[in-house]
Amino acid sequence: MLQDVTYYLIFGKPLILYLGVLTLLSLLVTASIPLMNKKGIRIVPFRWHPVCAGITILLALIHGILGILAYL
Repeated sequence: MLQDVTYYLIFGKPLILYLGVLTLLSLLVTASIPLMNKKGIRIVPFRWHPVCAGITILLALIHGILGILAYL
């Protein structure tokens, strides 16, 4: 059942691949917020940093759970 969800093809690639890429991009955005604010670039206010961190953790958990449970 979970293998069907994990390996659901979108444009010929499995869902878990896109989820991994999305998790990585989310991690990079989360890490860039304090770095940009420190340099004076205030495109994204620092108060969004904890929100982005929560989203990153949630995506990483879903990605990891799908990857592990696909083989159980």
